Amino acid sequence: MTLRTTTIEYLENVSPGDGSLPPRAWYATSDAARLSLNGRWRFRLSETADAEDDAFAEPGYDAGDWADVTVPGHWVLQGHGSPVYTNHLYPFPVDPPRVPTENPTGDHLRVFDLPGDWPADGGAVLRFDGVESCARVWLNGTELGTFQGSRLPHEFAAGHLLRPSGNVLAVRVHQWSAGSYLEDQDQWWLPGIFRDVTLLHRPPGCAADFFVHASYDHVSGEGTLRVDSDVDGRVTVPELGVDTATGASVTVPVEPWSAETPRLYDGVLATQGERVALRIGFRTVELRDGLIRVNGKPVLFKGVNRHEWHPDKGRALDAATLREDVLLMKRHNINAVRTSHYPPHPAFLDLCDELGLWVIDECDLETHGFTEQEWRGNPVDDDRWTPALLDRAARMVERDKNHPSVVLWSLGNEAGTGRGLTAMAQWIRGRDASRLLHYEGDRSCRDTDVYSRMYAAHEEVERIGRGLDGGPDKRRTLPFIQCEYAHAMGNGPGGLADYQRLFERYERLQGGFVWEWIDHGITHPGLDYAYGGDFGEELHDGNFVCDGLLFPDRRPSPGLLEFKKVIEPVGIEGDGVTVRVTNKQDFADLSALAFAWSYEVDGESVAQGPLTVPALAPGESADVKLPEPPIARRPGAETQWTVRARLAADTAWAPRGHEVAWGQWTVSRRPAPYVAASARPVSGGGRITLGPGVFDARTGALLAVAEVAVGGLRLDVWRAPTDNDNGASWQDHVRHGPLWRKLGLHRMRHRLDAVEAVDDALTVRTRVAPAGRDLGLRTVYRWTSDGDRLKLTVSVGPEGDWTVPLPRLGIRFSLAAADEVRWFGGGPGEAYPDTRQASAIGRWHATVDALQTPYVRPQENGARADVRWAELGGLRIEGDPEFWLTARRWTTEQLDAAMHRTDLVPGDTVRVNLDHGQHGIGSQSCGPGPLPQYVLHAEPAEFAFVFSPNV
Repeated sequence: MTLRTTTIEYLENVSPGDGSLPPRAWYATSDAARLSLNGRWRFRLSETADAEDDAFAEPGYDAGDWADVTVPGHWVLQGHGSPVYTNHLYPFPVDPPRVPTENPTGDHLRVFDLPGDWPADGGAVLRFDGVESCARVWLNGTELGTFQGSRLPHEFAAGHLLRPSGNVLAVRVHQWSAGSYLEDQDQWWLPGIFRDVTLLHRPPGCAADFFVHASYDHVSGEGTLRVDSDVDGRVTVPELGVDTATGASVTVPVEPWSAETPRLYDGVLATQGERVALRIGFRTVELRDGLIRVNGKPVLFKGVNRHEWHPDKGRALDAATLREDVLLMKRHNINAVRTSHYPPHPAFLDLCDELGLWVIDECDLETHGFTEQEWRGNPVDDDRWTPALLDRAARMVERDKNHPSVVLWSLGNEAGTGRGLTAMAQWIRGRDASRLLHYEGDRSCRDTDVYSRMYAAHEEVERIGRGLDGGPDKRRTLPFIQCEYAHAMGNGPGGLADYQRLFERYERLQGGFVWEWIDHGITHPGLDYAYGGDFGEELHDGNFVCDGLLFPDRRPSPGLLEFKKVIEPVGIEGDGVTVRVTNKQDFADLSALAFAWSYEVDGESVAQGPLTVPALAPGESADVKLPEPPIARRPGAETQWTVRARLAADTAWAPRGHEVAWGQWTVSRRPAPYVAASARPVSGGGRITLGPGVFDARTGALLAVAEVAVGGLRLDVWRAPTDNDNGASWQDHVRHGPLWRKLGLHRMRHRLDAVEAVDDALTVRTRVAPAGRDLGLRTVYRWTSDGDRLKLTVSVGPEGDWTVPLPRLGIRFSLAAADEVRWFGGGPGEAYPDTRQASAIGRWHATVDALQTPYVRPQENGARADVRWAELGGLRIEGDPEFWLTARRWTTEQLDAAMHRTDLVPGDTVRVNLDHGQHGIGSQSCGPGPLPQYVLHAEPAEFAFVFSPNV
């Protein structure tokens, strides 16, 4: 005797479900009636799948004591249960297709009336665009079916069950199902009905499905249109004079679609029962001569991976948020998106068509957790699961096949290898030969059209670009993309410019997709944003879920600003006489841009004007003469040219004047600050006075500069390790963050060896070293003054066997108060040795609070690069050479200890770091560390700062 029921059996059934209609194309509008069932639903949560019977689905059931939830939405973000985050570990025992007894199950009820004008003829379809992870559906007490495939659409025939009023829609949603084994996608596990629920009228004679084929011949300039439909109809495109039958081809001159020039033609598919609006983009995608070509031209992807995320609503995104994402991408020069790791909300692809983004549309498939079992039992290599895999592939392709923005289909992500993937590839090729296939896990490229990798280091990428990577014969003939690179977790990613130079140098390298678009922080009243572990999860991967170019609230991070600069579509380089402008686009000329020059003296613009640049075709360059410098050069002044390219007119994605690209170069450099050593140290009362400087006579410590108190000035080598400093625990490469801490660089001791006040200088000799180690830094502070200014020269000599680089090298001190900071140097945002492309030289100002970068997990941040001088807290500080400036209202130690933003409590005291060097950032949180040229080696160094009262 068994107590298990069919209700439970469908959860562990490897088939995709039952009762749903065949998948078909999604479209935004038609003249057929539709009724949104989004809104407030009644809700009951059970701890197990079998805790309640299905009586709630019957009309007349009293759900008066149930809670309410919003659909689309996730119940765990609405006060019912808790989210769970894992990167790849399944949060339940791995025993496919079995699921845990503890299986949160949400019963949803919605009672609705049909509008008074709802048509009486025809049928109706009930559509679910996304439910995680398994659903059972009833309408007016009749079961419609069950389904799995969380990020995929499912429709049910419902017309025969509808009533004019009092319709009862009941949906039982289970968090865990057999489908969960196919959805291990490095994100929060969030159950619920999180995309739209819609009732669609299906008039007699309407098309159940249609396929828009719109190719472009780049030689003739003509497009060929054919719309296949399961019922006869006509296709009209008024702008092209097209009026033809479905299934017939027509060829006409057209403007092609591309991500740079997203030309769409409005059309209509008219059948006996329905008129469907079409947005048609003519383009041809092909693999030719070893390259991905669109409309005959190779393309360079400057892309991002995009999970769908909102800090309050999870993956339940509204139309405004979808549009905001695309606008932000376009405004930051991004031209491509990989829909990691599932098809996005269908309206997102409409926006990609409209505004222009290349899309790799990825199937809702990942089985990453099977790596822990060395891929034993992996569903993609188990024939029992193949129908579910094919169902997922079909639902993606059929839904999204009419989008010109989709240029590659992706079989999924990190699902190992197996027969099921081959079956998916074969089905997709048979259904749609107009696009290419991608799957990173297919290293042999047996089933794919592109060689794809994740997080390949610069050196390996260059070998691939040069064709020296080896591998199977087929792979060596294919283009290469980094489907994930530059892991944007915390401060970083570093090395973007170095990757881009490789992409632009070698034709085979067709770009990449930064991981990823947005931090998946969840709004939390006590933590600001929560990440893995903050909800008491048994297994979790911490803040690895916060690895985006946007903060959770969609504010751009410094990483996004750096990426925008690195991937600019226009190259601008110059000297004192001419500027070379290069069009780096693949399709568009430069006619949409207006160029302007600025001549700057000591960081301030003294003259500006327009610059006439020809409308260069893609790939073309031109040398444009700059005007004569508008003023004579002042002795000792630093002069620079800056040339900017801005939109000449409003576009659909940004207003006129939006900056697209800029270039800057120095004509004459400033001289090093000079301080004559004319003042002599004077001792008395336990103090030593040297010019404006006051020192402790016993320790040689600086106490004040004129009236400005200064505390704790000393050498500093420690920074709060970034996520990229710490690296990933599974990596074989050296991870510097843990080594720094093991060595004790966070607890350096400062031994005083001598204080010498003689002749024209005060010299303090020290040794800075960690306890328990025999290495150290012999450090000499030499103070001189001309009576008005105070110069500090720091000499550092390493002692012992330094086998690891330094986090930073400079001095730190505290000021009793400071608010406004002004500086001449790089800005306006933070920069580090391998993240400084977006740092422009100029005069900048900000509050101390505004200098901070609010990473979800606090870490080293906020450095300004190439600083010539800075003013804060009553002091003016000049550097020889230029320096890195950081100022905070907490100590580095407090920053290091903090786990969330709310752990940092600002005080009145401001902690200042003036650094001669900073270690690079890299992207070792899931990729390579800093390149050798950005490593801060422990080696002899000398640098100087000049302090004076800021009056």
